[in-house]
Amino acid sequence: MKVLLLGSNGQLGWELQRTLPDNVILTTCDYPKVDFSNTDSISNCIHAIQPDCIINAAAYTAVDKAEQEKELAYRINHLAVLEIAEFCRENTITMVHVSTDFVFNGENFKPYQPGDTPDPQSVYGKSKLKGEQAVRKILRDKALIIRTAWLYSAHGNNFVKTMLRLMKEKSSLNVIDEQIGTPTWAYGLASAIWTALEKNLTGTFHWTDAGVASWYDFAMAIQEEGLKAGLLNKSIPISPVPSLQYPTPAKRPMYSVLDKKSFWQALCLNPVHWRVQLRSMLKELK
Repeated sequence: MKVLLLGSNGQLGWELQRTLPDNVILTTCDYPKVDFSNTDSISNCIHAIQPDCIINAAAYTAVDKAEQEKELAYRINHLAVLEIAEFCRENTITMVHVSTDFVFNGENFKPYQPGDTPDPQSVYGKSKLKGEQAVRKILRDKALIIRTAWLYSAHGNNFVKTMLRLMKEKSSLNVIDEQIGTPTWAYGLASAIWTALEKNLTGTFHWTDAGVASWYDFAMAIQEEGLKAGLLNKSIPISPVPSLQYPTPAKRPMYSVLDKKSFWQALCLNPVHWRVQLRSMLKELK
């Protein structure tokens, strides 16, 4: 199977490359090789490769910046996705599209099902939802959409690596404890995507690791596991604080736990708790 990976420089793109199955011929594209704000650039990339499948892991992900760069966010997260879906339909190409928990308003306070009504509260969330809707309208049951959340990896910038750095530099930290979700090791998501392709799975699904945490819980776990792994040599006080203490331009969902049961069952995979996955990822930083 020939697969074109868009967004290969990101955390998920990196993990997809290192979990590559033996029966897949992978071609990667990312900026500046392809410009997701340019239709011709996207088209030329796809036609040059002639893939059997496109995995779209590319996105405008600067959540706060998107509030000022609305046009660019919609161009990459909606219009580029729409164009990719149209190319897939015209050339009978399977499409996997990665979306986000930000399509929900965070007021459900029970795990979001894939079929729950979206209600994004930020430009980023709204633009990602429009991308999802374009894929469904154009490809119908010929595409796989996967929503994920709180992604981290040994590659790139993320909460885990930021916390480890700050824990070395600071004498104390304040971390928000009101926003609830589930940390997700990108390695697990990448493996799930390859399994889903092998099973020819289509539809809309959710993927994170198992369990629930606040950002404060996550930070505490990073410190504890970081100390055990020898990545930190001292413990510092970490205080839970309300989100009002750190106002941001974009509104974030207060509760964005995703229900993954249907995806786990379809893939015949047993869930792995986020703390176990965190421990595995930290080993890669040694």
